[in-house]
Amino acid sequence: MAQKSNIADRQLPYAKESELLVIGTLMNERNSYSEVKDLLTVDCFYNDFHKEIFLAIKSIAERGDRPDSMMVLNEMRKANANADAYELTKMSLYSTYDVYQHAAVLFDKCIRRKFFEIGSYVSNSCFNEDEDITEVIERARELLEKTYDIPQNALKSLSDVADDVYKQIDLNLSSCGTLTGSDTGFRELNQISGGFQKSDLIIIAGESSQGKTALMLSLVRNMGQAGSRMAIYSLEMRNVQLAARLISMETHIPSNQILYSKLDSQRIEVIDKNLTRVCKSEIYFDERSTSNIDAIIASIRTMKIKKDIDGAIVDYLQILNVNMKGVNKEQQMADVARRLKNLAKELDIWIIALSQLNRDSQNPVPNLNRLRDSGQIAEAADIVMFVYRPEVYGRNYPEPFSHIDTSGTAMIDIAKGRSIGLLRFICSFKKEITLFSPIENINAIPLNNSSSTDDDPF
Repeated sequence: MAQKSNIADRQLPYAKESELLVIGTLMNERNSYSEVKDLLTVDCFYNDFHKEIFLAIKSIAERGDRPDSMMVLNEMRKANANADAYELTKMSLYSTYDVYQHAAVLFDKCIRRKFFEIGSYVSNSCFNEDEDITEVIERARELLEKTYDIPQNALKSLSDVADDVYKQIDLNLSSCGTLTGSDTGFRELNQISGGFQKSDLIIIAGESSQGKTALMLSLVRNMGQAGSRMAIYSLEMRNVQLAARLISMETHIPSNQILYSKLDSQRIEVIDKNLTRVCKSEIYFDERSTSNIDAIIASIRTMKIKKDIDGAIVDYLQILNVNMKGVNKEQQMADVARRLKNLAKELDIWIIALSQLNRDSQNPVPNLNRLRDSGQIAEAADIVMFVYRPEVYGRNYPEPFSHIDTSGTAMIDIAKGRSIGLLRFICSFKKEITLFSPIENINAIPLNNSSSTDDDPF
């Protein structure tokens, strides 16, 4: 005979230390809430005070702010004016680098407490005949299934995904040329990609003085005018310098003159006429968050929540401050690229990151092997786009563009294009206003059947 257990003498399962570590980490570490938000609910916490704190943290994080201890205290006092500041401050002393591991412990304890609730329901039904026994069985089954309830949008069958593919096909057929992504302003690029697509990581690379930032801003200008919302994080230039360059592209007045010269009334009038159009673009800057990758990622999350951005730009990878001690630069860049790709997929936005190339005086034509510090940058990227201006080196374009005048032009080389293929095309470059723009009468050259390395899944 089974031995009887005295349930009354037992305490429901919970993990006090893990609760403290999770709460403390959520208040101390940037981006920690995003790591556990799909796992934790308020029921994962056993202690009532911890539940109050978690609800405050959740509310703050989901409106795009950082839930540090002071923000959490103020949020708690909206519901309870007597929230204990001393106890909350003590909890902020706890922290762990493995917050997901401890969150998983809390999730496990929560499930086990639910087992007790289901068992209590079944036990009580033994002595209460008001409910039909088949209803009790069905109710218990439903409760058990819900203990590991998966969000409706998290699990899809192949049939569901195939339906999504057909919806995309129908959209393409009915769109009459309408892009499915952000309009880059370059016909050649739009034709193969449908514009920059959400979840994509796009790398723009080139040697120094080739125009990486100028190309990025030209794309930003085009996408902004087409209605895309985006955030820019530049570690090299102040936001006023970036804004001046965007204004320069519209007015054709060099940005250095806009910022540092006394303009005559005619040029001021030109700026006034074009400024409204420039300011209509929903482009955002956050100079507070350009010190390191963690701050940038936290800001991008905030901008997605508060401004519903379509994409973000980071300029540029090699000068990011990465909080990884004891690892080399290559490992750091690989980690940054993976984190940006994962963030793009998680938030359903595109991310553009600029990268330096190693110099090659013998052959300055860009290639994937020259991505500075890490070949894994290319592995994480969906698109790698090179900018090459041979006039800087006194050279000609490579074939089949060798006959094209290099003066005032540049080659854009899609050297990796996951799902879109490879492509090279020539565009115009106006150095005085740092503007890249299309040239209508020069054909793009698809490279999928050439000797160039393709991103072939087979």
